[in-house]
Amino acid sequence: MEEHRARKRFGQNFLVDGNIIRNIVAAIDPKPAQAMVEIGPGLGAMTHPLAARLDRLHVIEIDRDLAARLREGDLADRLVIHEQDALKFDFGALSVELGSALRVVGNLPYNISSPLLFHLADHATCVTDLTFMLQKEVVDRIVAAPDTEAFGRLSVMLQYRFECAHVFDVPPGAFRPMPKVMSAIVQLRPRPVEQLTARDPQLMSDIVKAAFGQRRKTLRNTLREWLTQDDWDALALDASRRGETLGVADYVRIANHITDHLAADGAGAPARA
Repeated sequence: MEEHRARKRFGQNFLVDGNIIRNIVAAIDPKPAQAMVEIGPGLGAMTHPLAARLDRLHVIEIDRDLAARLREGDLADRLVIHEQDALKFDFGALSVELGSALRVVGNLPYNISSPLLFHLADHATCVTDLTFMLQKEVVDRIVAAPDTEAFGRLSVMLQYRFECAHVFDVPPGAFRPMPKVMSAIVQLRPRPVEQLTARDPQLMSDIVKAAFGQRRKTLRNTLREWLTQDDWDALALDASRRGETLGVADYVRIANHITDHLAADGAGAPARA
């Protein structure tokens, strides 16, 4: 079969290091009957060892040439190939179809990793866990602690919805073509529903986005649309702080405070100043 050339527009860097592949598969630890989805199988470096341990593996591949290779491969009878964009894929519908929560894995293209993670967070109720290879900088942001440079919107929103763990790093030499950056494996497991205490998750998302939209500005400025000084006093939070200094629980408290006041005021708009 003709050699496939990596396509820049799809952010393709193919994993070729056998030891790294074995370590990733061991971290995933697939069991035969599990409902597993691989995003971006590429040339099948992880697809083959995963499919060999599963009754069936669903794969999402946007590159039609790579999808065709998978259909012609020796494990084709164990694969269900979805030739489409993972950013538009309905994971909830697949979970319903299979009658099972999904385990989602993959070597995610760097250029779509953050929007894809947010897309999967919207489907968190239908997944068991997520195991991804990402640019190490993105993994550092996912697991970052408050009041650090890496802590931001991605940290807050994913840590609210998932338990996040950095598993191990993957050097550039493990790929062809070789990327210019370090990669890492991250595992995300949905938190129990009882831990998700934000009464209006969309409002919380809007607040977090605003708080980190201009990182150098204080919370008094970034959240002025929602909160007055009286609100900050009631929350016992210093409005002169910046967004990265607050933890996930603080953002939940702020969102719930605003939700409660909007309900009490019978208001539909956020501004109460």
